[in-house]
Amino acid sequence: MLASQMAGALLGWWLWTWFGDARASAAAQGVAALSGAFVAGWIWWLADSWNAMRLLSWLRQSELTNAPDLNGIWGEASVRMRRWLRQSVQQVQQGDQRLNDILSALQASPNGVVLLDAEGRIEWCNQIAERQFGFDAQRDVLQSLGNLVRDPEFSAYYAAQDFSRDLVMQGRESTPSRPVRLSVQLYGYGEGRKLLLARDVTALEQAEAMRRDFVANVSHEIRTPLTVLVGFVETLQTLPLEPEERNRYLGLMAQQAERMQHLVEDLLALSRLEGSPLPSANEWVSVSHLMQRCENEARGLSAMLTRKQAQPHALSFPPADVLAEAGEVAGASAELQSAFSNLLANAMRYTPAGGRIEVTWQTQPDGSARFAVKDSGPGIDPKHLARLTERFYRVDRSRSRDTGGTGLGLAIVKHVLQRHGAKLGIASTPGQGSEFSVTFPASRIRVGTVAAQAPALRAERRAA
Repeated sequence: MLASQMAGALLGWWLWTWFGDARASAAAQGVAALSGAFVAGWIWWLADSWNAMRLLSWLRQSELTNAPDLNGIWGEASVRMRRWLRQSVQQVQQGDQRLNDILSALQASPNGVVLLDAEGRIEWCNQIAERQFGFDAQRDVLQSLGNLVRDPEFSAYYAAQDFSRDLVMQGRESTPSRPVRLSVQLYGYGEGRKLLLARDVTALEQAEAMRRDFVANVSHEIRTPLTVLVGFVETLQTLPLEPEERNRYLGLMAQQAERMQHLVEDLLALSRLEGSPLPSANEWVSVSHLMQRCENEARGLSAMLTRKQAQPHALSFPPADVLAEAGEVAGASAELQSAFSNLLANAMRYTPAGGRIEVTWQTQPDGSARFAVKDSGPGIDPKHLARLTERFYRVDRSRSRDTGGTGLGLAIVKHVLQRHGAKLGIASTPGQGSEFSVTFPASRIRVGTVAAQAPALRAERRAA
């Protein structure tokens, strides 16, 4: 401004001396210079005010991208403001990105996450929490948590304001046939805000219940033969017995000891199945050899079970030419043998002497294969079918013990089939027998006609 006034004063003095009287007094020349300085000051002020108005108009806009091109002090102020605004926008964008990353991480969490304000209203929740509690992330924003979760246990937990422990409550999706249990806990943060975490513990509770049942069942199964053994031992130690009676007692003791041995062997088999790696899909087992071993074991077991009966079981296995064309199945030979033998053993234990047991192997059009054991036994009530593969589950406990079953056979079968990608099918009608089938996927079946195996297989059958 000072420079403008000095320039205006010089210009006013020059114009006065050029167009006016050069011999004018110094006072007149000074008035001309002051007039020029005054006019120049006004012009500078108007220009400066115009620049200020342009800068102020730009700052008042919602979009601050089109900044005016100014000179002087307002130009420098404009440049610094643009730089500051650019930095502020970058910081806001970085903060938004960090917030989105945090929310994305919470969204990907396998647990339900709910953010609450100081008044207990929902600020944000992830999709897991929506499903667990029935929330809607948009509809229920700023809704009170206590009004949305009406479970009495949770209401008491929330009202007590003691969040040092978690609460196990029933989930919204829980049904009598498929219970859902949630572990819920609140954590305080910030100025009165709270973080709610909900974890699905259904599998953990079921595993704990299974562990308790398993221990109880094992204890119960071992206690009975041990009680018998201890009683017979005390009898043999304290009473003088005749040789025939002593032999009878020793036979009963051997029977109970054998029963405990079978139980321990089945438990070890289950443990090995659960702890060992999955069987290779590149190890192939001949179906004909597998069926031959199953047939030999089945005929031996049938002879033992029906030794006191008038006639044995009527066993039917696939003919040699069918087995020769069955090809191979991928998996562990010992495990498959165990699964098939358990299905056959169950059929023979529950089928009276003289009953019919039919074993089939069929290759399906889609390349899969089906192994089935069908008996003419008493059949199974439909209410028991869903639980047959549970450990120690028996339809008739007294009859299972009489036939020597441990209650683990079908559990072993289930584990073996799961490890081989196969499916177990059970069909039964009371009074008409049962059929247990195993379906192998096409990826585990390699079919090929091996004609040279048929004569050898027939010779093995004749020798057996």
